[in-house]
Amino acid sequence: MAATGQSLATVRPPTEQELSIVRRLERLPMTWAQRKLLFMAGMGLTFEAEDLAIIAFIMTPVARLFHLTSYETGLLGSAAFIGYLFGAFLAGTLGDLFGRKVVMMYALGIFCVATLFAAGSQTWQFLFWCRLVAGIGLGAEAAIVCPFFSEFVPGKSRGIYIGSLCGFFSFGFVIAALLGYNIVPASPNGWRTVLVLSALPVVLLLWWRRGILESPRWLITEGRTSEAEEIVATLERRVKRWAGELPSPDSVPMPVLSLQKPKFFQNLGALWARENTRTTTMLWILFFSISFSYYGLTTWIPALLVREGMTITKSFGYSLVIYSAIPVGYYAGALVCDWLDRKWTIALCMLGGGLAAIPMIFVRKESLILFFAFLLYVFMSGVYSPMYAYSSEIYPTNIRATGLGVASAFGRLGAIGAPILIGASVARIGFGGVFAVAMAVLLVGAAGTAILGVSTTGKTLEQITADQLGRVGKALPTR
Repeated sequence: MAATGQSLATVRPPTEQELSIVRRLERLPMTWAQRKLLFMAGMGLTFEAEDLAIIAFIMTPVARLFHLTSYETGLLGSAAFIGYLFGAFLAGTLGDLFGRKVVMMYALGIFCVATLFAAGSQTWQFLFWCRLVAGIGLGAEAAIVCPFFSEFVPGKSRGIYIGSLCGFFSFGFVIAALLGYNIVPASPNGWRTVLVLSALPVVLLLWWRRGILESPRWLITEGRTSEAEEIVATLERRVKRWAGELPSPDSVPMPVLSLQKPKFFQNLGALWARENTRTTTMLWILFFSISFSYYGLTTWIPALLVREGMTITKSFGYSLVIYSAIPVGYYAGALVCDWLDRKWTIALCMLGGGLAAIPMIFVRKESLILFFAFLLYVFMSGVYSPMYAYSSEIYPTNIRATGLGVASAFGRLGAIGAPILIGASVARIGFGGVFAVAMAVLLVGAAGTAILGVSTTGKTLEQITADQLGRVGKALPTR
């Protein structure tokens, strides 16, 4: 019996050639051939994170230059996240319609141009709009890069490799902290310099990515089997240089699922089809809660430390130490999520973050603030690696980028709202109140993931889709 409805509606059964392509792709051992894709994809996330984090360091001099109120400062801090919302939504939906590669290239180009214009801003309103447009490119990059890479990685390795991909994001925060600490205070135009330094390396990355491979799994949904065949054959030749003879593709279990050509409105509706409702609800809660807490605190931490009596230079130095926790969290989450399972890694990290935020409500000693803030960022950062691995595998191929992109866009409502909310209320709730709010939101995210999440570790993407159908009692499509 064929599945019906808009979510996994039957269009046609896969051909033997298409099944063979996916089996051949799934059996490939991980070598430098795939790791080159990892680095190409990961560098985009590094520049994305650096740009999102640098706003925390330029907000104080920009606010002084343009005489901004706390509300206007918070609004400026949210500009990139507003753009991020639209970029993530568009990239997810367009990535399923037109392919992963083209979206990745345009996303970085938009970010690069907008950031260069931002460096020349003469009013805070112009800077706001440049940051918003740059955020569109950033959101598009983040929404498409993980689904793209997940479709090249076998199920047994997907957690650690997608986690490692997300780990590139963490380096961007450290780079931002280094630039913010060393360049922003050095001159009145230091903030302009760091924006230029954020954009120029992207030109080199775009040149390097010009020959990046398209996803064979996506090409199959489009019926472009010969192109998918050519890409897998190219990848096999590259892998053989490093791994020698390859395992037999016949050893890979592969459920026979009907293929659906991606369509815009059907893809959006599919996110709330019966077999996907639980997944979508869980992901939206997860993305909102971590984005609210993480970016609300990241945007305001240097300014919050200044409010506690530190000098700008000292607060930037403390921020550099705090942000150094981010790579620790990212890679710890990546290493654990294949062993503990994505769901429980996410839930435990969010629980740990909520607990680490409690002392921040009460302590005022600088050494204790630094210690608990470092711990908080380890746990919050530990969420991201398993979260992106999870959201890149839990939907079927025809809506994979749409599912992650829309969840990411919804999560950015939290990232947009948090800096504005903090800016508007910090005078009333104070330093401790900001962390009390973050604690509550993190605990809600932990509960939602633990209750609604499902296990995906070690399974092929096609097996995960089959499990989703089986869980709601739908018959798997037959040939």
